[in-house]
Amino acid sequence: MKISIVLPVYNEEKNIQNLYTELNIVLKNIKSDYLIENYEIIFVNDGSQDNSLEILKNLAIKDNFVKVIDFINNFGQTAALSAGINAASGEVIIPMDADSQNDPKDIHKFIEKISEGFSLVSGWRKDRKDSLILRKIPSVAANWLIGLITGVKIHDYGCTIKAYRREIIQGVNLYGEMHRFIAAYAVWRGGKITEIVVNHRPRINGKTNYGILRTFSVILDLIVVKFLFKYMDRPIHFFGGIGFFSFSIGFFFGLFAMLLRIFYNVHIIQTPLPILSALFIMVGVQFIIMGVVAEMLTRIYYESQNKNPFVIKEKINF
Repeated sequence: MKISIVLPVYNEEKNIQNLYTELNIVLKNIKSDYLIENYEIIFVNDGSQDNSLEILKNLAIKDNFVKVIDFINNFGQTAALSAGINAASGEVIIPMDADSQNDPKDIHKFIEKISEGFSLVSGWRKDRKDSLILRKIPSVAANWLIGLITGVKIHDYGCTIKAYRREIIQGVNLYGEMHRFIAAYAVWRGGKITEIVVNHRPRINGKTNYGILRTFSVILDLIVVKFLFKYMDRPIHFFGGIGFFSFSIGFFFGLFAMLLRIFYNVHIIQTPLPILSALFIMVGVQFIIMGVVAEMLTRIYYESQNKNPFVIKEKINF
């Protein structure tokens, strides 16, 4: 088994060298303890404006196990993780933060769990060393909401350090802040997931690039993820469901207006019910039409690229 460590880097010049030293020691021990065939450390420089790139280049010159991907600009953590995962050649891929808050010593525990047959092992920062108001409370709320909508219950979606079997994330395209939802991807694709408590260390050097406003971005991305994975192959069920719901409300508003006119002699123009009825019926019809158009686009998407709306795990005697 070969393992790939993927680290997005953005202005972490004061943390890179120490983190590399720790990783080097841990990975060499793992290589002997777990009979790991090989390993690689992939740093993705996400448009850093300090000396991060120069430090990474020097590490790559001295150590062939170090690989560097350099972005022309800052594209965000999800893009950096996606580039690192796509470039990784290991059977097991372990992303980590480059700010040294993730402890490399925890890699042992991830390898042990992966060896037990899990597709994804998620880290849980149970004793998180971050601000209560700006980081912990929004994180708890976001984790609860993500678990509610995706149906995948883990404590810490935002924890970067995880371990993936390569096949579970192959072909998964990540955008926005969607790296948080890979655990949900894995389960939806039939993966076996577990969670372990990891050591979360306080940030010593540099400053965090996260803020409470990113919570709103996460919520919007969550809506997109839910739609893509549940309704991508059958969008008429999504748009049609909303359309029929809206149509039904409009129908009952209209029916109620007629009953008021018949039994209570309340003229239709005396209530806003007819306007509401027409509005909801028109919105319902529009959503149903959108669903039909989306179905046509879905077929164009798959058929024009010879893609299939399914993933095959294994073939026997082919």
